[in-house]
Amino acid sequence: MRRFLTAGLAAAVVAAIAASALAASGFFFPTKIALPNGFAPEGIAIRGLSFYVGSIPTGAIYRGNLVTGTGRVFVPPVEGRQAIGLDVRRGLLFAAGGPTGRAFVYDARTGADVAQLVLTEETTFVNDVVVTHDAAYFTDSLRQVLYRVPVGRHGSLGEPQEIPLTGDIEYIAGFNVNGIDATRDGSTLILVQSNTGKLFTADPETGVTSEIDLGGKALTAGDGILLDGSKLYVVRNQLNLIAVVRLAPDLSSGEVLREVTHPDFAVPTTVDEFLNRLYVVNARFGTDPSPEVEYWVTGLDKP
Repeated sequence: MRRFLTAGLAAAVVAAIAASALAASGFFFPTKIALPNGFAPEGIAIRGLSFYVGSIPTGAIYRGNLVTGTGRVFVPPVEGRQAIGLDVRRGLLFAAGGPTGRAFVYDARTGADVAQLVLTEETTFVNDVVVTHDAAYFTDSLRQVLYRVPVGRHGSLGEPQEIPLTGDIEYIAGFNVNGIDATRDGSTLILVQSNTGKLFTADPETGVTSEIDLGGKALTAGDGILLDGSKLYVVRNQLNLIAVVRLAPDLSSGEVLREVTHPDFAVPTTVDEFLNRLYVVNARFGTDPSPEVEYWVTGLDKP
């Protein structure tokens, strides 16, 4: 998901300078970063040299270092919680709560609980989240809505609001809107609908959507997305692919430039970036998350 300029910009710049110096000296960032066995991960968020990965069944969150590849469980498991999509901003770590209908918010420095927000009491799957300059937006794969949580300048949180999705989008049976990102100014949201393979823009205030014309190409199994300038990276989970889409300046259309894979992909779900690299979580859906099952993050150069 897109990272925005924040009060923590200085720390991010220092991290980037340090990482660039390492790269110039011939250092190679790890291409495979181990997560705890049995963790069953899904979402990823990166801030500076730190990455956060959530556990679907337990709500735990792991924090690691992109340089060393080491880390620890940062937020412990809590019964009744889940962690699907993640985003981090203004010292807060936001987690989408899947079928719980909740959003969980943690202190990004300490892992302490900040808030548990009820988004809906309906049958739901709160799937992904992006934080703009003034709000966090959560997708729902079963209900044709977005959830907006106002975020103040100093990290204060407002009451959740439900925004119906209208316009071009139409929910059908199955998993609908999944990944979400936003333009740098936060004026436009971008959504992927997993079951139809369509991309949409959405007005963050009204929820009105417009389909992005892909020239007949469908990105089915679309999961996490990452907007990087004019490029949109779309993770296609069950297909073990990342589609690279070049968007028109007005976001009305896009061209699928290529689809890339990697030997370490094992049902990738979400993606984030640091410098010229992508980091992808491998959920290994279809594999029972027993204590012997390994999970990892794959790092690769941006295509």
